[in-house]
Amino acid sequence: MPDMSSDTTAQRPPADLHTGWTGRVIGYVAVLVLVNVMVDTVLASPTFVLPQLRDAFDTTQFAWLDSSAMLAGAMWAPLLGKTADIYGKRRILVITLIVAGLGGLVSLLAPNIGVFVLGRVLQGAAVAALFLTVAIIRDVCAPKFAMIVTGVVTSGSAAFGIVQPFVLEIATKVFGWQFVFVVSAAFAAVAALFVRLVIPNSRITTPGRVDVAGALVLGGGLAGVLVYISLGQEFGWLSLLPVAALVLGVVALLVWYFVLSRVPEPVIDVRGISAVLGLGLLVVVMGTGAYRSMLALFSLLIDVSPDEGLGYGIAGPAALGLMFGIPSIGIMLGGIVAGAIATRVGPAWPLAAGLTLGTIASLTMFTVGAANLPIAVICSFLLSVTAGSLVTSGFNLASILAPPERQGTVSSMVMVMVAIGSVTMSFVGSAILGATDVVVAGETVNSSLGVHSYIAVAGCAFVLAAVPVTFLLRRMRGHVVTDVPVSQV
Repeated sequence: MPDMSSDTTAQRPPADLHTGWTGRVIGYVAVLVLVNVMVDTVLASPTFVLPQLRDAFDTTQFAWLDSSAMLAGAMWAPLLGKTADIYGKRRILVITLIVAGLGGLVSLLAPNIGVFVLGRVLQGAAVAALFLTVAIIRDVCAPKFAMIVTGVVTSGSAAFGIVQPFVLEIATKVFGWQFVFVVSAAFAAVAALFVRLVIPNSRITTPGRVDVAGALVLGGGLAGVLVYISLGQEFGWLSLLPVAALVLGVVALLVWYFVLSRVPEPVIDVRGISAVLGLGLLVVVMGTGAYRSMLALFSLLIDVSPDEGLGYGIAGPAALGLMFGIPSIGIMLGGIVAGAIATRVGPAWPLAAGLTLGTIASLTMFTVGAANLPIAVICSFLLSVTAGSLVTSGFNLASILAPPERQGTVSSMVMVMVAIGSVTMSFVGSAILGATDVVVAGETVNSSLGVHSYIAVAGCAFVLAAVPVTFLLRRMRGHVVTDVPVSQV
């Protein structure tokens, strides 16, 4: 990726970067892992209580309940990434944590689904917190060591995820779904305080302007297309409201691409994305989208007993904890191992390995896992390894292709791809389930056809991602990761 940055306000010599584990680095990592624990409470925890949220707000649009924060994150990420490069990563990270905490309180007190989604939109700022933790690591660590630390920071929060489902399963039965948002708001407040006290201020910034209009138009365009996918299944694909949302979304995306993306400092410089980075982003958008959609499906499968004879369902003792707790080890394993491997062979190979595991897990779920809890747990574990590997490798790929002063902007592109993939696949899955509902004993339920079609689509996404990852492996052949910053190469 060409270096299109302006002159930086500070150039850090390589000697100032950490190249190994010290007490100070461990302190930074501990705080940044805490930040990502908060991100998990925003993005993953609501997945555990989707059936309760669906009943509380009397809606079939589970994708909005689950993915509205991620959708908002796709809008927040490029804006906050650019802002962080200009004004400092620590400052923007603290602001995102405060906004996400306020969003948790709004969702907690929401009287209807409209207010709830508004709270989730505010919580979407947490999506930016994830990529800012990676950008901060690149600020303080040498490139090669940073790949290992990135794996720890992006996946270390999964240690909390091991016990989280077991705790939430008990707590939500006692206190209701609201408990999830109390925890999220509390973590946001604590994380903001520790970031302010422990993380050093950014020494690498770059002059520039923030294209707020471009970010709003781009985000609005994405939202319009996804609203069409969501509402089309309920009101009809050719009904006025869904079609109007689609038209407005497409027009906004066209205006952004042909007009606003050509301004001197666009919120995302699509024309400056190298072929290598573009291939990596394409892999991330399909792979993480498939994983996140499967995560949402698991929550619905847990709510159905195989004894109901629907052809799916994995309800059983401690099913929530087994499906979301034990596989958290897979996220840590995938992220940490991917970071370690990347220092030797580059981040493309861990990306390929993650996709392979995701494909195997999806195929197994499609054949026997949808109605068998032990097999479903194994598949969830494999998919979690996939998630850890894809996210860590995506960030590592972006980080070695971007100069230090543009880490926030380029890392935000990875997060946008994660968000777009996650939201798109969740809405597509929701549309599949909605279109294949059946009535059993007077109650509308998901059909076996719908569930297995859902899994098949996720599996196809993994398979299709193998195409760009093959070209990526060829492009990255012979590439050696060094501790020389990209801007000096």
